[in-house]
Amino acid sequence: MEGRPLEEAPGPALAASLVLRGPLASRTVRAHLADHATRRRSLEPALIEPPRRLPLDEGPAALVVNTQSRSGREAYALARSALASRGVVLAESHALSKSGRLRRVLEQLLERGTRRILVGGGDGTLSGAVGHLLGRDVTLGVLPLGTGNDFARSLGIPADVEAACDVIARGYAARVDVGLANGRPFLNAASLGLATAIAKRLTKRLKQRAGVLAYPVAAAAEVMDLKPFRIRIKADEQEVEMDVLQLVVGNGRYHGAGIMVAPDATLDDRRLHVYAIEAPSATSGRDGTGLGQLQDLATLARVALSLRSGEHVDHPAVTSLRAARLYVEATPAQEVNADGELIGMTPMRFEVAPAALRVYAPAPS
Repeated sequence: MEGRPLEEAPGPALAASLVLRGPLASRTVRAHLADHATRRRSLEPALIEPPRRLPLDEGPAALVVNTQSRSGREAYALARSALASRGVVLAESHALSKSGRLRRVLEQLLERGTRRILVGGGDGTLSGAVGHLLGRDVTLGVLPLGTGNDFARSLGIPADVEAACDVIARGYAARVDVGLANGRPFLNAASLGLATAIAKRLTKRLKQRAGVLAYPVAAAAEVMDLKPFRIRIKADEQEVEMDVLQLVVGNGRYHGAGIMVAPDATLDDRRLHVYAIEAPSATSGRDGTGLGQLQDLATLARVALSLRSGEHVDHPAVTSLRAARLYVEATPAQEVNADGELIGMTPMRFEVAPAALRVYAPAPS
């Protein structure tokens, strides 16, 4: 049930590709995107190699739903009914009201030899589940029930529960990459700076009440206190140093409820895609002044307008790169957020576990 094997990755010298800024950068990016658009016009949004094999019978499935996720409680009964009506046999199902139970339930399912594990929840729930499924002969089914649902978005899985059940019932699966931050798996992105500050402010109550609007609400509350920090990135064989407001290391195409990491990022390209928003106040020597803060806020506002379309890669304040592995240092040390969860402080090593997870995905058209 896996997609066709991916091609071998290029060597380290080709793996890290800094995107130059200025007019040359624009031409380079446009040519790169045009090439990708041509190659992928008939494929699903997030996969280079679409699943092509016919469905196989892997036996009964197990459903695990985080009822603390934004729509988890209502979706649990709906998912059971929708899966049954589509011929997906559930050997067991679990409605988890405490996130700490997820690990134990997954371990029990794996011990019993369950090969289809269908997980309902947000990106944090899915990211937490993946650490137990890597390297296992198991297929993950995704029911997007959270606020952001960026992993499902990167795969092209609809947010509607019944439509997501359709994807599972059709039985097509593909292998996708998983990011690692100091060995901890993540599916979408890890970040430093503004995105981490937003993640800290995104309480369960705010997400339940505001939904997707919780992200801009939290961002508005954080930008006034945002301070630049210096980063040094070792990306494969290259090294970059700069003062930034935000750094994002992406495995998939989306993070932050639909913000684009890179328009050409895919979940099976064996690369991390990175973008950094530089701090103009540091370059102008106005860091720490009121005028410098206005400069930084104006830059953030302009970049934010293009993040959902992917046009931010053309902005002169944005530096983009892609690499198989990265090492990031920050001064002062920064908290790191991965898929909405705080996972530690810099320095931190990021790398790709290629084709490490099998997941149900939309069938090729």
